[in-house]
Amino acid sequence: MKIEKLGFIGLGNMGYPMAKNLEKAGFPLSVYNRNSSKAVGFEKQSFIRNDIAELVDQSDIIFSMLTNDEAVSEVYEKILQQRIEGKLFVDMSTISRERCVYIASKLKEKGAGFIDAPVAGSTKPAAEGTLIIMAGGESEDLERARPYLERMGKSIKHLGENGQGIAAKLAINYFLSTIYQGLAETILFSDKLGIKRNEMLEIINDSASGSGATKVKTPLLVEENYSAAFALDLMLKDIRLAQQAGADYPLLKTLLETYGKAHDNGFGQLDVIGIIESIKS
Repeated sequence: MKIEKLGFIGLGNMGYPMAKNLEKAGFPLSVYNRNSSKAVGFEKQSFIRNDIAELVDQSDIIFSMLTNDEAVSEVYEKILQQRIEGKLFVDMSTISRERCVYIASKLKEKGAGFIDAPVAGSTKPAAEGTLIIMAGGESEDLERARPYLERMGKSIKHLGENGQGIAAKLAINYFLSTIYQGLAETILFSDKLGIKRNEMLEIINDSASGSGATKVKTPLLVEENYSAAFALDLMLKDIRLAQQAGADYPLLKTLLETYGKAHDNGFGQLDVIGIIESIKS
């Protein structure tokens, strides 16, 4: 296998551990983050680049993990000003399908490849390299990226052309938003009835209603500590993206109202299960 030079743009809560897994695997790696302090920890084994242009110039395959459409657009506008023929870009952010397809087309016009590869899983799976990766793009591009994606995820699903990875991510996060709101309401109801949270959560997790989503949020609910693994505001962004992509179902209005109210009331930077604080207020 030809070992290619890798670049990683975006070292936030998810990007940092994902890039670390590439570094731990021994791949030649360059990293960039707008706030350079977030690159601390990569200086011994990898290259911390001063700007995006330098990183792209020194990399064959470039991964990005950014917050939203605006951040992705800003980065790729800079990338499109460079000579990028033969390079492959893998954006693992959750953005709109329209923005994803547009960026893919512009990169291809300049002779580069593009995969949209958003992930299912939050900070713990990111650190463990057990994310589920949903990919849209050309098969040959995915095979080129596969050895590196396998260091970040336990499963790689190729779902079709550019935009289809994003489509799957919006669908799974729509489902998760309903789970978290339902879980929060159930816990508040059981609180009102005098059932201890840890006991109620044991019942949920041991029954057919339990899932990986309920189990991973159990410690936060018991301890009432909602430090963000996946921020509530990011879920609100994804619900709105789902609406933009065509979700028009009975629960959508409720989700927009509940998560929107939580944002308006100052709970947006809590973990997504912090929705419980807004509902009870």
